[in-house]
Amino acid sequence: MSEDKEATEKNEQGKHSRRIFIAAVVGVALLVASGVAYFTGIFGGSPGEKAAVSQNQKEKYTCGMHPWIISDKPGNCPVCGMTLTKVEGEAQAPTPAKPQAEEFFAQGEAKKGERKILYYRNPMNPSITSPVPAKDEMGMDFVPVYSDEVAPPGGVEGLATVRVGEESLHFAGIQTTPAKREKVIHSVRTVGIVTADERRIRHVHTKISGWVEKLFVNFTGDMVKRGRPILSIYSPELLASQEEFLQARETAAKFAVSSSPDVQKLGQELLQSARRRLQLFDVPEGFVAEIERTGTPRRTVTLNAPVSGYVLMKGVFEGQQVEPGVELFNVTDLSKVWIEADLYEYETSSVRVGQEASLTLTYDPGVQLKGKVAYVFPYLSPESRTLKVRFDFPNPKLTLKPAMYVDVSLALTTAEGVAIPDSALIDTGIRQVVFVETSPGTFEPRLVKTGIRGEGKVQLLAGVKEGEKVVIRANFLLDSESKLRAALTKMTGPSAAPGGQHGQHGGGQ
Repeated sequence: MSEDKEATEKNEQGKHSRRIFIAAVVGVALLVASGVAYFTGIFGGSPGEKAAVSQNQKEKYTCGMHPWIISDKPGNCPVCGMTLTKVEGEAQAPTPAKPQAEEFFAQGEAKKGERKILYYRNPMNPSITSPVPAKDEMGMDFVPVYSDEVAPPGGVEGLATVRVGEESLHFAGIQTTPAKREKVIHSVRTVGIVTADERRIRHVHTKISGWVEKLFVNFTGDMVKRGRPILSIYSPELLASQEEFLQARETAAKFAVSSSPDVQKLGQELLQSARRRLQLFDVPEGFVAEIERTGTPRRTVTLNAPVSGYVLMKGVFEGQQVEPGVELFNVTDLSKVWIEADLYEYETSSVRVGQEASLTLTYDPGVQLKGKVAYVFPYLSPESRTLKVRFDFPNPKLTLKPAMYVDVSLALTTAEGVAIPDSALIDTGIRQVVFVETSPGTFEPRLVKTGIRGEGKVQLLAGVKEGEKVVIRANFLLDSESKLRAALTKMTGPSAAPGGQHGQHGGGQ
């Protein structure tokens, strides 16, 4: 019995030794396999594996409405259900298996001069961050935050630098242009109305009463010239004045043969007085010479136009009795006209009498006339809060007609300096911002101080130097992206850097 028991104990000890040996071999094998997998993951493995890793690094997908959602596979956004879009131009670093591998990759990126990762944030809760790659409770990778996504000290509050891939740059339609040193003219454009120059308006009256025998101006709008006949009038007072003149002429002829100088002088004074009376009644000199030559008074007297111009009002007809107070015609010289326009209060501070202005016609933009500011009214319109300004303009060939609307442009201020297209400026009313391309695909927001604006340009007093490229197309798209990135960065706060607040990430590596 003792021998059987001893043999059984030896058999059990042998089995136990074999189990320990097998376990040791399996452990060594697993350790070797883990080491091979680890070093293969670091140094790339086979070319096929390298290609797969490279493809995984390059192809990342994000949600257009929730850009913090990052996935290495196409699919739908877990928040809004939109189809994820491929991220262009930004290769995402893979999640390493061990912290030592992360340090290795960080050193490699520093050597290559690639973008520097500051920390990683939870895609669903940006306030949760980690200094190393990790996963959240749902198994989603934390999103890397790069140094160029955080607004540098002294930047624009609420905005962050934006990086755009080459393909996205093309599809977004982003365009830039360099800032140039040039002259900027601040001009104001307004609509004016043509009016007659009040200094060139003449009301035609008679200085005697009578009856109109014949009219030489028969309709409103007729053109008359100075010294040309306008009407023939029968006036008993004019007829008596003619006879008085002829009698004075005969008396002067008789007194002329007198031996007394005083008598001769008296005859000449009587003749001059009678002639002067006819002249004061606007009787033409030719008419007086004619009756003096013939010695016979005329029944009707023909009156001439005192000025040249257009008849804008006709108040007399043939056979009509007229009195000295009756207006016969309104004759206006339209060779020069006034343009009256309204300017807003903020535009009137630089308006001065004598400033040059230009005029164009709505129906014929090819016509351009030059004029000057003639008068600035001393009061504003209480209804429209505008100031009326009057311009003097020449009117060749009667191009400008009273009551016509025209476009008037007035250059108020001229300055020279660094200027950009006004489409590059994002003006909130409180601050002015432009986006400057600091490197290909990288756009930095800048606060600028503006000067005068005009002709599609704006003068910059500070913020952008000559030659720097500013965005002139799709800058509001960049503004939205910049605000979003700045908001996400602000949500993490200063504690976002390694050593700050770190959330509980289940399944973190």
